[in-house]
Amino acid sequence: MRLLIVEDEKRLALSLAKGLTAEGYAVDVVHDGVDGLHRASEGTYDLVILDIMLPGMNGYRVCSTLRAAGHDVPILMLTAKDGEYDEAEGLDTGADDYLTKPFSYVVLVARVKALLRRRGNAGPSPVHTLGDLTVDTAARRVFRGKDGKDGKDGEGSEVTLTAKEFAVLEQLVLRAGEVVSKGDILEHVWDFAYEGDPNIVEVYISALRRKLGAPLIKTVRGAGYRLEAPR
Repeated sequence: MRLLIVEDEKRLALSLAKGLTAEGYAVDVVHDGVDGLHRASEGTYDLVILDIMLPGMNGYRVCSTLRAAGHDVPILMLTAKDGEYDEAEGLDTGADDYLTKPFSYVVLVARVKALLRRRGNAGPSPVHTLGDLTVDTAARRVFRGKDGKDGKDGEGSEVTLTAKEFAVLEQLVLRAGEVVSKGDILEHVWDFAYEGDPNIVEVYISALRRKLGAPLIKTVRGAGYRLEAPR
């Protein structure tokens, strides 16, 4: 899951980003409303954490502009204000939830997870099947083969992946049949703060190929990788 934090208090924004990254999310951070609106409008985020008091454009305007343009990304509003009218205004502009500063980090994570679950239940099926490969992006489980270990018809044999391996596979599954560039994978899996070797993607692709068996992941030289249904 990819999250966008729009918060002008830099220490708070980076602290939230660090914590949410540790929870397994890819997180981007911007510090003003104009940049936040531009990023959120790209449509690549699963949830936006949006402060109300922002330079350039306040959170109310960012939220209402996104909704007017047809973007349905879940929005969790943050504010130092406290009062039912502020909450009502935030929800009236299209926010999905509201949290008043100072807040508990545990509560924020719980709200984020609840909004993402709600979005998942309203969206397309989280189970993707390509040939004998089954990937459940909600349960974060992967199966190969048509028969279970007991020989009966079932989901197949489960393939155990690390969190990062699954995140890389998920990007390929969601765009199965298309070429996904190394840059796209880095951006969605390692987030804005990654400054390491971009060849780390190749390491995880190799690990996936070993664990999944058949050559499902094709290298498109100079362009990226493509997940093809096994035959």
